[in-house]
Amino acid sequence: MASDMEPKVKQAYLYDFYGELLNEHQRRIFEAFVFDDLSLGEIAEDQDISRQAVHDLVKRSTKKLEEYENKLHLMERFLELREKAVSIQQCAEAYEKSREEQFLAKIKELSGEIIKEL
Repeated sequence: MASDMEPKVKQAYLYDFYGELLNEHQRRIFEAFVFDDLSLGEIAEDQDISRQAVHDLVKRSTKKLEEYENKLHLMERFLELREKAVSIQQCAEAYEKSREEQFLAKIKELSGEIIKEL
């Protein structure tokens, strides 16, 4: 799931879950690159450091966030739960239109899986 994401989208999700574990300097640079969509050169100029230093810091920070995810799997579990919630919503909408019982069964199954995971 996360492996087929665009790199900046994945970085944003990783930051949402683990960004507070970075130091203030890392957070500032990472946020400028990922959320403000500034170029390495723009960040380097603003922070009075080299473009290479910005590149290295973003790369190291991303690696650190990925290491947290590999150990804790918070993002992965969130994405799986979100996918199931979307499926429940789609089944509920389909049931409203068709009144077919198969959609209720799927809603029960998916909601049961979510409850087990929580």
